[in-house]
Amino acid sequence: MSKRRQEARGQQDKVWEPLKDSTADKHAAAAQPKTPQTQSPSYRLAFADEEFLCSKELRPVRLQLELAKTEMILSEKGIASTVVLFGGARIPAPGQKPWAAHNETQHNNLQAASVYYDEARKFAALCGEYSAKFDHKEFVVVTGGGPGVMEAGNRGATEAGAPTIGLNIMLPHEQAPNPYVTPELSFNFHYFAIRKMHFMMRAKAVAVFPGGFGTLDEMFEALTLIQTKRMERIPLILFAEKFWRSIINFEALADFGTIAPEDIELINFVETADEAWKVIQEFYED
Repeated sequence: MSKRRQEARGQQDKVWEPLKDSTADKHAAAAQPKTPQTQSPSYRLAFADEEFLCSKELRPVRLQLELAKTEMILSEKGIASTVVLFGGARIPAPGQKPWAAHNETQHNNLQAASVYYDEARKFAALCGEYSAKFDHKEFVVVTGGGPGVMEAGNRGATEAGAPTIGLNIMLPHEQAPNPYVTPELSFNFHYFAIRKMHFMMRAKAVAVFPGGFGTLDEMFEALTLIQTKRMERIPLILFAEKFWRSIINFEALADFGTIAPEDIELINFVETADEAWKVIQEFYED
């Protein structure tokens, strides 16, 4: 048998790639002699040219890259389904001082809301414990990766011994990943739209805690996708019914006619982690 055939048989499980590796060319280009020609921006390899990649004209490519990178990594890790936790970055852990309160009323409100930090932590732990039945590939907790309720979700899953995903986004504040996100499942985004897609692409349940504009945006995105049947119906759970009914009059939307009365039935109101987990169990008849 020829040497070439022996090599081919020894690598039969590998994909044959006759084209030169792009990483090799990137390093080779960097090692070329420094001349006016090789130093010109026009000479840079397109995929290694950050200025070019960040240009206005390349926005469609950047959108595709943000979609592809996270999808490829989650697929490689075998993540089959998730439980999504949305909620305010400003809600503190019990005993901690709210970092974003501007007056006494806000301070007291956020301090009282710390009970939902605990409930998010407990709920995520329940998800993590159940996920162990599926080698932690199903019902994996995913949050926005930041502080507050997001931290509580990643923390509860981690304490249950489960991997947990964080989908961070570049913001002026609150953008650093919390320490409970599994490092190899920590992602960073520029585009809100692509980030929201990744929240929903594997979701088997969505739990929403009190929050601000971002939480509302994420909640209505999920509700709209389910209402319009652009995705399968899944449990959508709102913690803190009093909070939600004080800021959104769902019945008024139905009474006015802009949503159907049965659309309100897409929402499950709960107060505790146990109640939320019961909603998921009953939905999937576990």
